[in-house]
Amino acid sequence: MSRTATYHTTVRWTGEHWGRLTMGNGPDMPFSAPPDAQGHPGVFTPEDAFVAAANTCVMMMFLWACERFKLDLVSFDCRAEGTKVVELDRTETFTRLLLKPVIRIAAGAEDRAAVEARTHKALAAARKYSLVANSVKSEVVIEPDITIE
Repeated sequence: MSRTATYHTTVRWTGEHWGRLTMGNGPDMPFSAPPDAQGHPGVFTPEDAFVAAANTCVMMMFLWACERFKLDLVSFDCRAEGTKVVELDRTETFTRLLLKPVIRIAAGAEDRAAVEARTHKALAAARKYSLVANSVKSEVVIEPDITIE
């Protein structure tokens, strides 16, 4: 049987190219368009939110997968890059999300190759079960740098 969950955000225009975002889970922050779209520097943008949503969701699913695959995660840092195309008619689309996780896993007494193989399976599961990555039409690419210690 399927389940549903609903999430809420509220945005409010605060003047010029500024807005205020309140998330249903509590955080409240200013936002703007990016500087290349008549926005302001140094502040959260919708483009940041899109890329961050995929990056954070994949990470959370990777944490779940590490537990499931019994991996001893030492560290996870992931830089994400969204590629946006602006068409001649000024419509914009993110065409690609590139996630570059740097992952450190402790092998202990286990065979390093076996641990690395499980780490790749965990990454594949993270991608497969990421709500956000599955919900976007952009290509989602994960290029990991994995260290087994």
